[in-house]
Parts: sequence; structure tokens; C-alpha cells
Amino acid sequence: MADEWKEDNGRARPADDKTWALIEKTMLASVREQRRARRWGIFFKLLTFAYLIVMLVLFTPLLSLGKKGGVTESGAHTALIELKGVIADDEKASADNVVTALRKAFDDSNTRGVVLRINSPGGSPVQSGYIYDEIKRLRGLHPDIKLYAVITDLGASGAYYVASAADAIYADKASLVGSIGVTAASFGFVGTMEKLGVERRVYTSGEHKAFLDPFQPQKPEETRFWQQVLDTTHQQFIDSVKKGRGDRLKVEGHPELFSGLVWSGEQALTLGLIDGLGSASYVARDVIKQERLVDYTQEDSPFDRFAKRLGASVAERLALYMGWQGPTLR
Repeated sequence: MADEWKEDNGRARPADDKTWALIEKTMLASVREQRRARRWGIFFKLLTFAYLIVMLVLFTPLLSLGKKGGVTESGAHTALIELKGVIADDEKASADNVVTALRKAFDDSNTRGVVLRINSPGGSPVQSGYIYDEIKRLRGLHPDIKLYAVITDLGASGAYYVASAADAIYADKASLVGSIGVTAASFGFVGTMEKLGVERRVYTSGEHKAFLDPFQPQKPEETRFWQQVLDTTHQQFIDSVKKGRGDRLKVEGHPELFSGLVWSGEQALTLGLIDGLGSASYVARDVIKQERLVDYTQEDSPFDRFAKRLGASVAERLALYMGWQGPTLR
């Protein structure tokens, strides 16, 4: 082996210069091949990306056709709009979806009446307020078109807030109605942190900036402040229900009416929370006198649902984990 190597200025190299040249040539060829493969890889990735963009542009209009309520219906009918699930900005029962459906229903010259069919535990007071205000506005613009709220299984809190804006409310005798109250819940982990020997460090600018931090002890003055926020929101809820229901509410002798309790449809009728017992079909057939129902409910297309999932904000997730969700009508 010693004969195959020679010393050259203190460095060992192959005795055969041709062997070294061949190794060098092979290594350079390998580098060039890697660069070529990388360039082609980038090219195909860009090509694939461009293809996806083109497909989205071409098929988005077709996917949007999956939304209900997008076409004006011919012939007299009763417009049906579903309000189902939690009322929140990123849910099916968002103010944007419900308001869009309401506008299309009222603007259709063939609409003889509107049924808002509700099955919801409530949700955001802001989103509920948006829908409430829009119902009032549309009723003012179209006084000849009546809107009836029909509660199926559940019409509570923010959902009842919305229903109270209708001309009349119907429910089944076993429906759950009411829950006129506000809640905001979190957790307290102070004792747990102490037991684990973990120290919480929070740096803020503003004396009360971290007042809802579940890892710090509550302060009496901050608890009182937060209660005032909830009480204010509750009073706004009560005022809106009173304005919507008027003298039909049996407030006298029933102080528990705005306590957050929930009643059956039969009890709600006695309390003036609803106007009658019946289904959406009953209201269309016997109240509006137009049995044909046309669904105007706004539903996201597959593309919209994908985009919403993709665009969920990190801040929103952090707020959920930290317990900072704001007041909820539930």
C-alpha cells in the first residue's frame, strides 16, 4: 500500500494522477446532476402550483353553486331559512350567512312569508345582535312580508334573542325555550401551578391587561369589573327581548323570566315567550297560507369550507386555550 502513495509538499495523494482526475471528474458530474435534478424539481413544483391555481380559478364558480339560496324561485312560496348550531362568526349560523339568506328571501317578489327555523343553544351576543337588527330592518322595508321564528328542539339565549325580533314565535310543546342570560367561563390553575412548582411570569403594559389569565389569582376589583360587563350585556339582551315581544311577555309576577332559566314550549306559551305551538310546515300552511317551502339557507361550498379551515387564526386558538372567549349568550 505504501508504494501507491507519494508525499507532495507534505500532502498524501494518489500516485496515479489519472485516478485522481477520474475521481474529480466523477464528483463534478455528480454535483452537476444534483443541480440539474434540483432545477427540475423546482420547475415541476412551480408547474404543479400553477396548475392548482388554474383549477381553483376555473372551479370556484362551480363550487359556489353548491350554496342554497343563490337562485330566485319562480312561483309563490314560503321562504325557509335554517338557523342551526352555535351562533358564531366562523359557524354555519353566523350573522353573515343568516343575514344573506334573509335578504334574498325578502327581496324575492314571490316570497309570501319567511320562516326562520331555529335549533340553537345560542352563542355570540354580537352575531345574535346583527341578525336581530337585520330582521327588524327587513321587516320595516317589507311590511307585507311576515317573518315567523319556529323553534324545534332548542331556542335558547342568543337563538331566542334572534327569535324575539320576529312577528311571531312558534315552537313544539316539548321545545326548550328561553335562557335569557349571559355567561363567560374559564378555569383557575393557580393551585395546580403551586403544587407543580411552576412559576407564572407575565409581562404586560397596563395594570389590568392580564386580568383574565387563568394562571393568576383573581383580584376583587377585576371580578367586579367583569361582572359589570356581563350585566351590561345581559341588560342589552333583556331590552331587545322586551322590545321585540312587547306586551306579550308576562313579566309581572315572573321575576325569573330573565334569570337564564329555560322552559318547555308549553310553559313558554303561558309566559308569553312564544305565540303558538306548531312546526314550520304548520306555519307555512295555516298561518302564511302558502304551503310550498323554498329553502334559502346559505351553506358554504366545499371550497369555502376548506378556505375557512385553512385560514383559522392562531390567535383565536390561543384565546380558546387561555379561556378568553368573551361573553356568550347561553
